[in-house]
Amino acid sequence: MYTLKKSLGQHFLKDENICHKIVQALQEHPFQRLLEVGPGGGALTKYLLQLPDIEFKCVELDEEKVTWLLKTYPALQSKIIHQDFLTVDQPYSEPFTVVGNFPYNISSQILFKVLDWKASVQVVVGMFQKEVAQRVVAGEGSKVYGILSVLVQAFFDVEYLFEVSENAFNPPPKVKSAVIRLTPRQTIPDMKSERSFFVLVKTAFNQRRKMLRNAVKSLYTPEALQDPIFDKRAEQLTVNDFARLTFTMK
Repeated sequence: MYTLKKSLGQHFLKDENICHKIVQALQEHPFQRLLEVGPGGGALTKYLLQLPDIEFKCVELDEEKVTWLLKTYPALQSKIIHQDFLTVDQPYSEPFTVVGNFPYNISSQILFKVLDWKASVQVVVGMFQKEVAQRVVAGEGSKVYGILSVLVQAFFDVEYLFEVSENAFNPPPKVKSAVIRLTPRQTIPDMKSERSFFVLVKTAFNQRRKMLRNAVKSLYTPEALQDPIFDKRAEQLTVNDFARLTFTMK
């Protein structure tokens, strides 16, 4: 058997019903290539391997889990990438789907990695700590609306699918969990460049209590800052507002 490693944020899914619901949510959008992040004890993996005509790969950092998975599921031979997901190269050159019960200690970074790959990612179905899931789907005006909400929603439609109790895991985490789905947006808001958009959003929310004019003054000329939109705070702006404001940046 294997041991659980707190340092890797490991909480293994044991509720079969939740596994089925995740696989079902995944199959609502057809795909040919699938990447699982952090298979751990294989709760989801055993179902993913049964999907017909799918090219499957998974990324697992923990050597002990890799050994255990290969022994338990021989079909995984040559399908496991034994590496840290945050440093892994894009696993397919063609479009692919991402699924996982994501390690909670790196879940925000996982989403930033997905944003790096967004040109190739067809769908993401992932289990997150509930607070992170709520942040990703939050709309403007919400207390939890922030960098993650704006950057993800600029490129993906986000659905909050269902919540998962602590008892579905071994060991039970101290937090509730939720599964969300990301699907690429049909039309991406017009922006000067992705880089300027990322810089603006991060700068605006780094001082979210301040009026926008004070938070982002280094990015604009004094004339541009006369626009009344700068009287607002970052959390009051929509994704489209941020995109529009990139055009007047220095």
